[in-house]
Amino acid sequence: MTDKGVLTLGDNRKVDFSQCMIFMTSNLGASELEALGGPGVGFAASGADMYSDRVRNRAESIGIRAARKRFSPEFINRIDKTIVFRALRDEELERVLDLELKRVHRMTLSSTPFLFTLTAAARRLLIEAGTDARYGARHLKRAMNRLLVQPLANLVASEQVRTGDRVEVDCDGASLQFARTDEGLTVHQIYRAAGLPPTFDPAFFDQHADDQAVYEGLAPRPRTVAG
Repeated sequence: MTDKGVLTLGDNRKVDFSQCMIFMTSNLGASELEALGGPGVGFAASGADMYSDRVRNRAESIGIRAARKRFSPEFINRIDKTIVFRALRDEELERVLDLELKRVHRMTLSSTPFLFTLTAAARRLLIEAGTDARYGARHLKRAMNRLLVQPLANLVASEQVRTGDRVEVDCDGASLQFARTDEGLTVHQIYRAAGLPPTFDPAFFDQHADDQAVYEGLAPRPRTVAG
């Protein structure tokens, strides 16, 4: 595949990879890279030093050396570019959290439309519970399901949260606290507050056909065209 851009399957069928970009990921050198952010001597660093040019260059050197040690020169020569990823900064973790929160909002809007907002302390708890130096933000979704999604689902199932409610999520130690602060929000208001784009799913309009805000401000009324 790396020579001719063709992948041969087990039944001898061939798949054209000549127009594809292939990304291969690895954790080679992860233990040494992790040591850069821990206490110690030499290149060990913490805080803002982790993002200095000196530490970044050292990290690239460690990653590339680990790859060359693990793979043969023939294989390395077939790779166009080797990239060593940096540890995620706080602002980048916040962006990842925003993406995951929008995913949860889409889930709630597809069943029982309500709005939830997080305080700064609640956001920090989710980031601390779902990220670490070794795995980055890989466990964030799992932490959100445990700390945020499941409790919200229980509130909806027990009818403590209903369509059009606003729920504020705050932090109390190692857990999140939920409080209903408003009710009667339209679907339009919920979408805008959640920062989500308008929906054009016909099933959505059928489910919320009585909400005039959907048709007045969210998206045009779907039309049926005769064939």
